[in-house]
Amino acid sequence: MAQVTLSVGGRGYNLACKDGEEQHLHALGEKLDAKVQEAISAIGHGNEVRLLLTGGLLLADELHETKAAAGGGNPAPEAVSASLDLSGLVNLAERLENLASSLEQSIA
Repeated sequence: MAQVTLSVGGRGYNLACKDGEEQHLHALGEKLDAKVQEAISAIGHGNEVRLLLTGGLLLADELHETKAAAGGGNPAPEAVSASLDLSGLVNLAERLENLASSLEQSIA
């Protein structure tokens, strides 16, 4: 197994991958880092979990839009975003932050 260190949101993460997959994993990490940087621009520096969650959601939204544009039969992004309750997303992010804080305190 190969070891790869990804830099996402200014932090390093050590991951294992199959031999020969290092470049692909680095490319994926760069995409996630770009989305985390977008999240930082939108919501400011926050806790690690919230930034990673937001970056992941931005990637998922990009994938959704790509599939919809390719005729995947999914509803238009505007229709989806109009039906979303963003307060629920913020609530989820806050709950994840609280969980992360609890875990950090129990480890320390």
